[in-house]
Amino acid sequence: MAAKAPVKRNLSAEKRARQADKRNARNRAVKSKVKGAIKAMETSVKANDAEASAHALKEAVKAITSASSRGILHRNTAARKISRLTKKANAALKA
Repeated sequence: MAAKAPVKRNLSAEKRARQADKRNARNRAVKSKVKGAIKAMETSVKANDAEASAHALKEAVKAITSASSRGILHRNTAARKISRLTKKANAALKA
């Protein structure tokens, strides 16, 4: 997915490219974890499993908050995702 950058001509540019690759991989891993937690929560809501959805919501909120505090997700984006997930979980618990 991410193409390799062309060969750099000086040491600082090479180091910067290495750092960018590391950060990119780390950020993708965190975003993937967030998406997985959200998906797990939504599937437990669809299955009408109240206990599992409460646990999945807790894990999803933890993953989203962690990504937000690291600067991978913007804080407003994180708040919006948490709000929407909580709303879905509460609707499922009432039904």
